Amino acid sequence: MNTVHTIAQLRAAVARARQEGKRIGMVPTMGNLHDGHLALVQKALQSTDYVVVSIFVNPLQFGPNEDLDSYPRTLAADQSKLLDVGANLVFAPSAKEMYPDGMEGHTRISVPLVSEDLCGASRPGHFEGVATVVSKLLNMTQPDLAIFGKKDYQQLAVIRKMAQDLCMPVQIMGETIVRDPDGLALSSRNGFLTAAERQLAPRLYQALQQVAAQIQGGRRDYETVLNEARQQLSEAGIRPDYLELRDPVSLRPVTEESQQLIVLVAAFVGTTRLIDNLSFELN
Repeated sequence: MNTVHTIAQLRAAVARARQEGKRIGMVPTMGNLHDGHLALVQKALQSTDYVVVSIFVNPLQFGPNEDLDSYPRTLAADQSKLLDVGANLVFAPSAKEMYPDGMEGHTRISVPLVSEDLCGASRPGHFEGVATVVSKLLNMTQPDLAIFGKKDYQQLAVIRKMAQDLCMPVQIMGETIVRDPDGLALSSRNGFLTAAERQLAPRLYQALQQVAAQIQGGRRDYETVLNEARQQLSEAGIRPDYLELRDPVSLRPVTEESQQLIVLVAAFVGTTRLIDNLSFELN
């Protein structure tokens, strides 16, 4: 496994793989890799012949009061994990390499509608930063397949629409959330939790399961069901940012005709903002 730090090196390595007739896979990450990330890499290895993993903490997607400076940067440990699972190439650029003229005047990509609610409302500019950096990474690598985790469900929806609207010749795949045995979705930000907060955090997934079970059981007073779950989180000491029921494709509010649903949550456990979601069907 090789690690490169420049766009020119990345393109040269991918070009060699293509000359050998290999199908290219990509897994974009911000590093501090856990088993959820590694599951994405393993899926890419099953589906393609040459897998590029990018590791870049993208400053463009962080707001002024968010955790950019404290976000874990663990390149050596990440390289070791990726070597163990069989990744072919790590692309670990600097911010200067990605934004050589700075970010203020940099071209940005906006994906309307799907990016404007939920996390988009709570984190203004976040999905513009995500769409911009992912489009750059896809253009640099030009993979046949790019894989993203479904924990960041709105991010996946934004990237899918961006790739479709801009006619990018890449398959965007979403992979199932990987969870700890108690149900907590794996996340790099779980490391910010204190021991007591870590014991509390699985209540997020429990709240999603409760909403899904009640609706599948016949309740159609959706907002009341959601309010009850929000209240239970608050009473447990978790501060909900949002807990909403949506259409899993458009992320618009559900209607009486909706059969496929997804419930999504973002909440603060202590000072750490965690997200999760659960898709389900009406019986």
